[in-house]
Amino acid sequence: MKKNNHEFNILICGTGGQGLITLLQIIADAALSEGYEVRTSELHGLSQRGGSVEVHIRFGKKIYSPLIAKGKADLVLSLEMQESLRAVNFASQKTSFLINKQVIPIPSEKPLTEKEVSTNLKKITKKVEIIPAAEICEKNLGTNVVSGIYLLSLSAFKKILPLKPDSILNSIRKIIPEKYLELNQKTFELAREHK
Repeated sequence: MKKNNHEFNILICGTGGQGLITLLQIIADAALSEGYEVRTSELHGLSQRGGSVEVHIRFGKKIYSPLIAKGKADLVLSLEMQESLRAVNFASQKTSFLINKQVIPIPSEKPLTEKEVSTNLKKITKKVEIIPAAEICEKNLGTNVVSGIYLLSLSAFKKILPLKPDSILNSIRKIIPEKYLELNQKTFELAREHK
């Protein structure tokens, strides 16, 4: 958390159907539970068709606008590797990127490689981690649908996100429907093991 104005800005990017709104709700709830003021913005885009989606979450002592200003993101969580490049306008040297090493093909476009994505982002910040979250979740839990929860939990355990892991877990328990809760709690614990 920045000392001067006590705010933290997170941009989550991905494609429709990856659970970005759920992650936004979990982070917002966790930040509120720790006594922060929270502002969020959901920019759906073509979310119904698997198109690009981004959400903004800002929390701190006093937050006025829900949108992150250019160059002011502290953390970018990207649920799809190529989508992380859409966040460059919000990034600066201080921005941390936590990226799911998953590519959702764009029709008639050649997908970017991990090296291409990493090289482009490292022109802005050295804090770039590309993690095979989808692969890890598939291997350990039998599904990659919880990749976002894995990345979010990992960011808390690595202290990139200035919220307590317990606050994230409590918010997962509040937000996630009961029939998916066990899977999401296992995902949280899996992130603890890999921090």
